[in-house]
Amino acid sequence: MSDGSERREARRFNMNLPMRVFSREEKGRELKAQTRDLSYRGLYFLAEADFEVGNEIDFVITLPQQVTQSGDVHIRCQGEIVRVEASENGRVGIAAKISRYEFIPAAATAA
Repeated sequence: MSDGSERREARRFNMNLPMRVFSREEKGRELKAQTRDLSYRGLYFLAEADFEVGNEIDFVITLPQQVTQSGDVHIRCQGEIVRVEASENGRVGIAAKISRYEFIPAAATAA
């Protein structure tokens, strides 16, 4: 019997993947971060910069060769910050919902 505390609508996978985050409010700002877990609807990542709830972000997640069994795969996403909390080592934990995503062809990421 559930106590109602679990609000996720999609299964999360614990994966530490590299990602780059781009703030829409601060054009040109790129931040390197690391996912902690993700699903097709959202993700939780750790970063060394703070974002505010409600901020819209663009980000690129890299699925490495070890995961894809071929080459690295990059996924470009758009989303919105839904939670920000203090984390370990001075980093911030950020939960975001994903509103859109697309796979980036390998040729496009080589440039």
